[in-house]
Amino acid sequence: MKQLVQNLRTGETSLLNVPVPLARKGYLLIKSRKSLVSAGTERMLIAFGKANFLLKARQQPDKLRLVLDKIKTDGLWKTTRSVLRRLDQLLPLGYCNVGEIVGIGEGVEGFTIGDRVVSNGPHAGMVCVPANLVAKVPDHVPDEEAAFAVLGAVGLHGVRLLAPAIGERVAVIGLGLVGLMVADILRAQGCEVTGIEPEESRRRIAEAKGIAAIDPTKYTGKLISGQFGEMDGVIIAASSRSVNVIGMAAAICRKKGKIVLIGDVPLHLNRSDFYHKELTFQVSCAYGPGRYDHAYEEQGADYPLPYVRWTVNRNFQEVLRLLGNGSLDVKPLISDILPLESYSSLFRKDNRSLGVLIDYSGECQPDETVIRNPDHAFVRQNVVAAVIGAGNFACMTLLPALRRKCIKYIASYGGLRASELAAKYGIPLIATDYRKVLADRGVNLVIIATRHDQHVAIAADALRAGKHVFVEKPLSIDAAGIDKVKTALQNAPSPVSLTVGFNRRYAPHVAQMRELLEGGPMNIVITVNAGCILGNTWIHDSTRGGGRLVGEACHFIDLVAWITQSRITEVCTHALTVGGCLSSENASVLLRLANGSAGTVHYFSNGHGGYPKERIEVHSLGRTLVLDDYKTLRGYGFEGFRGMTKNAGKGHQEQFDQLFECISCGKEPLMPPEDIWNASRATLAARDSMWTGSWVKVS
Repeated sequence: MKQLVQNLRTGETSLLNVPVPLARKGYLLIKSRKSLVSAGTERMLIAFGKANFLLKARQQPDKLRLVLDKIKTDGLWKTTRSVLRRLDQLLPLGYCNVGEIVGIGEGVEGFTIGDRVVSNGPHAGMVCVPANLVAKVPDHVPDEEAAFAVLGAVGLHGVRLLAPAIGERVAVIGLGLVGLMVADILRAQGCEVTGIEPEESRRRIAEAKGIAAIDPTKYTGKLISGQFGEMDGVIIAASSRSVNVIGMAAAICRKKGKIVLIGDVPLHLNRSDFYHKELTFQVSCAYGPGRYDHAYEEQGADYPLPYVRWTVNRNFQEVLRLLGNGSLDVKPLISDILPLESYSSLFRKDNRSLGVLIDYSGECQPDETVIRNPDHAFVRQNVVAAVIGAGNFACMTLLPALRRKCIKYIASYGGLRASELAAKYGIPLIATDYRKVLADRGVNLVIIATRHDQHVAIAADALRAGKHVFVEKPLSIDAAGIDKVKTALQNAPSPVSLTVGFNRRYAPHVAQMRELLEGGPMNIVITVNAGCILGNTWIHDSTRGGGRLVGEACHFIDLVAWITQSRITEVCTHALTVGGCLSSENASVLLRLANGSAGTVHYFSNGHGGYPKERIEVHSLGRTLVLDDYKTLRGYGFEGFRGMTKNAGKGHQEQFDQLFECISCGKEPLMPPEDIWNASRATLAARDSMWTGSWVKVS
């Protein structure tokens, strides 16, 4: 199928061929019929993409600060590569879709195949959307009008935040698609509406609807002086770089009036404008309560109606009701209906069309879950790999380490990221259904780089299919998952291997340390200055990421066992208490090992960015080794070795080189299964100990 995307670095739009997404758990697969181009939002994204790096930085100073901090810790070259890779990621355009349900994911109720629905799906032949972001379209509302429902919900939520009473005077600044729909909704609510818009064509549409419309370029003085009357409230629906928009809104508001921002304007607030009138200012977030809430969007948890009357989904339904009864009239807003292939004309600077609909007649079939990359042919080698997962780790770390390997497939649930990476790394086949990848007998290695909670199911399926498996850490976020993979490995139809992405053990500096120490009792202290990750990130979710202790600190728990050449027998964890809660990203893990060694892993997120990210100290038999950030290794008490300085990396490349060699030459598994079970169970024991405060034995 075709999907419309934008390159954030260049601002260029293109049609990308991608496989049809899967109707995964909690989602609906929808065959698109129409989608609405949100001119303000999408043209703003195009303009941002086409801006040079300096202008991008000026528009997002918060991101610039993060980049500067990263330069201090990671260096200019590494930071530059990271920024460019992120900017090269393709952004799906569009969020106003109407179509027909062709697939229903597990756990979704209230929908049937063939239902006509609206959603916030992108401009694509097929879209896969969480059920709470989908609403049924009444039979008497045509596709062309239903496509406005999501954008209408943006305006409706802004009106709800303003909460105007019947008869109140409300100004709408910006009469684009959202502004004109807001004006209609306000009129339906019994308000006296005045539109403020510089473009004559849009003012004419408003006036044809019976809405007074003013040109601010001609009447700025009168507006500010209040000659058009003071407003009870103002809704800003404009998309503008002008710093004067909020000042204008404040000027035309009465004392104790309210301003709600729906659009995108600079937040330059003059205190005196708001102080003397005691004005209220609020920013509206998208379609309403539930947007950007993982539990609502991804897990399908609804907010109870008595407590949250108007959620995202209920706002969608209400806009459709208003369209159905004529209170909201969007027919005058439709400028054109074009096929997807005409996308290049949509975002031209000279295109002043207001509402353009994209038509998807006969675009694709729902079984296109594997497609071929026409620019790259497959050349078979001894090891043929398939990569499942196309997130940041796969893009930034895994695929660069696999650049010279034979990769036949790359798969992701949505398909877009996989298609993007296939083009970049020359991968011939792109998939959304990993089961079809496993059915290919020519693939003998499956590399799993999905979200943590998906590792077990895919790894077990791949082992049962007779494939060698590499799974990025952690193997599992619970004990049952470890047992499931262990059983699958033991019952595999042919001799296969399992490798977990504990890459630190293959780093050149660590290999040197292990060779110098030669086993025996030792004390190891590993300090990880991990840095803070925002609390709403999936890795903190115990059901998806397992928390940072399980998802990331497992690296270093395995590393202690690897360096000591022994098994972990007991674990005790002490975590920092933050706000009355234990913090798994600020914890010290004590490890006892079978050969008498002792290890401590300090995993902290509250340190300074200028301190080394990872520091390993080993003390044994009157000797000491200190490794800083896999760049500098210093030795004390070793005959003939005082140190080595080399930026040799964290072992990703060496890990894959050795793995491919083991499979190609039929050698013993790169990672003994007992190492995997021990490190994985010790990690879960560390989490359990954090809650109990006592030593936990590792079974």
